[in-house]
Amino acid sequence: MRIHPAIAPLIDLVFPPRCPLCSEAIAVQEGICAACWSELSIPGHPCCAACQRPFTDPVDDNSLCAVCLAEPPRHDGIAAATLYNEPSRRLVLAFKRGGNIALAPWLARLIEARLPPVGADWLAVPVPLHRWRLWSRGYNQSALLAGEIARDLGMSMLVDGLLRVKQTPSLGGLGARQREQALKGAIAINARHAERLKGAKIVLVDDVLTSGATSEACVRALKRAGADKVVIACFARVLNESLPG
Repeated sequence: MRIHPAIAPLIDLVFPPRCPLCSEAIAVQEGICAACWSELSIPGHPCCAACQRPFTDPVDDNSLCAVCLAEPPRHDGIAAATLYNEPSRRLVLAFKRGGNIALAPWLARLIEARLPPVGADWLAVPVPLHRWRLWSRGYNQSALLAGEIARDLGMSMLVDGLLRVKQTPSLGGLGARQREQALKGAIAINARHAERLKGAKIVLVDDVLTSGATSEACVRALKRAGADKVVIACFARVLNESLPG
């Protein structure tokens, strides 16, 4: 939700802008304070040419990380606004579980800064929630981000291009292999949009990329449906060497 400039002064008067992480006063309703910003981990170069995993040492622009060398990815790149750490975790929790949907425009702009060039011929597709979880939470945080990205970059959004057809347990605390097992058969293409997905270039949007099991299931479904390219876009990325199992 974005605040119209005409009413922004009134909103600021009634609800003075505060950093969502530390509650310090800030200049505008969106964003975080300078101190908290400095604690975010922003990925950059050098990085893997296939998945943008950061490297610690200078490498050639076409270098691949060990993960991509061992198993070439189905996706066509990962655009992560931040690497997962304590401040990014708290932002995600405030957005996803705390109901602070006003964070969506700012989080989306951070993601957009990491995306490769995309245009109006691309589709923004959010990672889906199962209908029971959607009803209990009231919104799909990935769909909110996808909507902001689509609007900012002039793309179309296909909010129900993917469906979560099987309810899965909470993936928090599960290792990579457990997540993969839990997601078997859980993601499917919405048959109503099958024709539109053929040959499409897609930005697959999620809030957090953890083990990659969810995004892998989504990419697999989209590529089987004939999608030409699928770039994964997320706010926070967990490097899978930090996961158990």
